[in-house]
Amino acid sequence: MDEKTINPKDIRESPIAGSWYPGTKVELERTIDRYLAAVPAQPLPGELVALVAPHAGYVYSGQVAAYAYKQLVGRHFATVVVISPSHGPYAGGVLVTRKRYYRTPLGLVEVASDLVQAVDKEFSLNFIGQDEEHSLEIQLPFLQRTLGDFRLLPLMLENQFYATAQGLSQALATVLPAEGVLLVASTDLSHFYTYDQAVQLDRRAMADIGRFDAEGFDRDIASGRAEACGHGAVVAVLLTAKARGADKVTVLQYANSGDVTGDRWRVVGYGAAAITKSG
Repeated sequence: MDEKTINPKDIRESPIAGSWYPGTKVELERTIDRYLAAVPAQPLPGELVALVAPHAGYVYSGQVAAYAYKQLVGRHFATVVVISPSHGPYAGGVLVTRKRYYRTPLGLVEVASDLVQAVDKEFSLNFIGQDEEHSLEIQLPFLQRTLGDFRLLPLMLENQFYATAQGLSQALATVLPAEGVLLVASTDLSHFYTYDQAVQLDRRAMADIGRFDAEGFDRDIASGRAEACGHGAVVAVLLTAKARGADKVTVLQYANSGDVTGDRWRVVGYGAAAITKSG
């Protein structure tokens, strides 16, 4: 796309490039390529429908995220739906940017405005301006590096109740094209427990996801048996993927910040998974 023809007011500028991930194109490409190169081949049992990936700073969760995004190498998806939590002070059940593009150091990503409007007709969205949300943006450089060009449907859950995720899922099942669509759930897992406590909580969360059990996952989150800051995003993606014919989840990787920093007293958990449809 020719950026010279784009109104700068239509671009959602990055508030986290240079802090949460590298701020220059060359350094960002090298970082992502290094993470991807460290991931062994993991064949999937069917057609890829969706991914679950973490959203901390790349130094902490980038290697786990690479286990999800390695699955995109050599594939093409025309549209990517990224569903994340909202960490900002906004009102409304599900948020979406008013902007037409997101910018990262790797270039612009076009927002699928037609799909945004279609979802809004089925399930009312709350449109926001220049937001500070990291959990959605942090997925974009990995997507840009592995897929190249794609259009983005960016959805942020301020309200992560099961009913909200279910309603959004029903809207997506109605409006999304039958082909060429990838779903991405952005979530970290437990926050600030000891290493062993985190592993116990996160094992439960990843087991629920691995069983393709959206309701069980939601129950375990509600009861405190598991923890995930983007649990509503995961529920929405699991439900939408199932509605699109997916029938299996493959857990690809788990780690926590203690594995990176060596600090085992207050860790954050990260998981990666792929959701597929049998041929």
